[in-house]
Amino acid sequence: MCGIVGLFLKTDTLQPQLGDLMSDMLITMTDRGPDSAGLAVYSDSAGYKLTVQSDAADDVFPALDEWLAVNVPGTTMRHLSTHAVISGPADLGLTLPAALADAFPQLRIMSGGAAMEVFKEVGLPRDVAARFNLRDMAGTHGIGHTRMATESAVTTDGAHPFSTGDDQCLVHNGSLSNHNALRRKLARQNVTVSSQNDSEVAAAYLTWKMREGANLGEALEMGLKDLDGFYTFVVGTKNGFGVLRDPIACKPAVLAETDDYVAFGSEYRALVGLPGIDTARVWEPEPATVYFWER
Repeated sequence: MCGIVGLFLKTDTLQPQLGDLMSDMLITMTDRGPDSAGLAVYSDSAGYKLTVQSDAADDVFPALDEWLAVNVPGTTMRHLSTHAVISGPADLGLTLPAALADAFPQLRIMSGGAAMEVFKEVGLPRDVAARFNLRDMAGTHGIGHTRMATESAVTTDGAHPFSTGDDQCLVHNGSLSNHNALRRKLARQNVTVSSQNDSEVAAAYLTWKMREGANLGEALEMGLKDLDGFYTFVVGTKNGFGVLRDPIACKPAVLAETDDYVAFGSEYRALVGLPGIDTARVWEPEPATVYFWER
């Protein structure tokens, strides 16, 4: 089942409302996925941001804050429920993930990059949106997911979005049939997959192809040959937003575009609250066709 939403702002007009609009879209998709929910939010930044998660945040995050002050001066930490966003200079991503793995092995790294923050947890989309104050978040674009677990447990690790590269994440509705073979192939390319969710394999595949020099649109095209199964992907990068359905396209999908935005929903009802939707161009994306927008 699962529900996917995405919103890519082509102008600056709606940036202050991004989190509010996407929260409503996410909550509307609750009955497609009540087990867990998540949202990746992109915003302009001159530095680097690392989003981390802990099941014992009240104990771990104060210690993490103190450790950062001593070991990584010049950083700040924003604490939101079970997640924290560590911000610092542009080169922060070169050393901090490995240092955190040594000092705080219980932390999960949700995402890293100049623009993206990822928040995801077990629970109803309404509750997940509230615990992270998602409505208050501004940004340029975002993608979200409500999950109905089928292939792995209902855990934070199994929730979407999945990020396997800086400023890159993916949400997925469907199932891959060759994900175990792809895991082994990606491991040989030093691309890490940490969960049992086949969707993370798809994210890692795109990371690998983009690391080899492809842009998002090209990587999605390559996926049509290499990824077996039925799927709808919505993918975000620092400047881009892409949509792809498999050649059979059995999973529902709707796109809408105005002068101000491009929006995606698993169903049209996820889009009805968007400003200007009554005059938007609305269509069902074609099978095996890459749709790609870039700022």
